[in-house]
Amino acid sequence: MKVGLFFGSFNPIHVGHMVIANHMLAYSDLDRIWFVVSPHNPLKEKNSLLHERQRLEMVTLAIGDNNKMKASNIEFKLPQPSFTVNTLAYLKEKHPNYDFALIMGSDNLEGFHKWKNYEEILKNYNLYVYPRPNSKENELQKNENVKMINAPLMELSSTAIRNAVKEKKDVRYFVPADVWEYMREMHFYEK
Repeated sequence: MKVGLFFGSFNPIHVGHMVIANHMLAYSDLDRIWFVVSPHNPLKEKNSLLHERQRLEMVTLAIGDNNKMKASNIEFKLPQPSFTVNTLAYLKEKHPNYDFALIMGSDNLEGFHKWKNYEEILKNYNLYVYPRPNSKENELQKNENVKMINAPLMELSSTAIRNAVKEKKDVRYFVPADVWEYMREMHFYEK
């Protein structure tokens, strides 16, 4: 089974994430998508993050009853900050029969050379890369393990959603309905 690992803070998860995941399942050879909620991305500030359990809950709500998707808390148990190369080694050991691949935006591919042991990841795993606004072509796109996926261009970001909520704007259609209800109930991002 080929599992696409969609790493992210998901702070919050939004319809753009869901469209990309759905597109990957429908138009690539991936059989499953695991949303790997990162407790702390070493390239991001931690102070703007909701607690990891709340973000995991939002991912679970977004997925609903789709059995081809899974919310994963695997990085909660691993040393922090989370390095993808360590998570991949752990997953491969736990699930030796699964063929893991990474799902990332083209903007992340631009900075991929900054990732810990990125050469090892690139050598041993496929990268399924979807387009992001304003990202530029780079040399890594030519690598045989990088698969450029012609997914819809989603001009939506978690940062924009957080800022809009803070400004009391209605973002109910930017996130899955159950996520919107949870965000309102918990008053996430309002301050």
